[in-house]
Amino acid sequence: MESVQATEPQLKTAITRILVVGDSLSAEYGLTRNTGWVWLMQQELTKTHPKCEITNASISGDTTSGGLARLSPLLARVRPNIVIIELGANDALRGLPLNMSQQNISAMIKEAQASGAKVLVTGMQIPPNYGRDYTEAFKKMFEDTTRTNKAVLVPFLLEGIAQNRALFQADGIHPNESAQATIMKNVLTPLLTMLKS
Repeated sequence: MESVQATEPQLKTAITRILVVGDSLSAEYGLTRNTGWVWLMQQELTKTHPKCEITNASISGDTTSGGLARLSPLLARVRPNIVIIELGANDALRGLPLNMSQQNISAMIKEAQASGAKVLVTGMQIPPNYGRDYTEAFKKMFEDTTRTNKAVLVPFLLEGIAQNRALFQADGIHPNESAQATIMKNVLTPLLTMLKS
């Protein structure tokens, strides 16, 4: 507790480092470079929080297992104050066991928190054709994991987008450039609260 109190005054003047660990939804898959929501959020933060720096370590196709495997060296290199975890969609697309995905996300949260970072998790939902039980369990996984580990949750990363086909690329899975500002706002709102605290 003493070390936290000692560093708080320094954090107010130091750089606030934000690490994003995600998949194609954060890695600008199919988009023109520097048009994705992570890049847009950096531009927005530059206006209001100029000492915030975002490192986007997202990889298209990544799963929660891949994110967990990559996290330790990323934490050591970036030394983030806040970690944003945007993973899980590929687990569902591959039909991976939900308990394994939940364990991976939980482990990522705990590891990031142990390094001194606050954690924000972006929730995801999947189409009903996966079956009602799996669909509901997948959504609940994010809610339960963040609540148990005292992390911040964005309930649904694609809120305001998912029902509008015009906001998706031809594959019907990845949001297009027109959707990125809305995704950014979905994440930015809770992030600003975290920065204030």
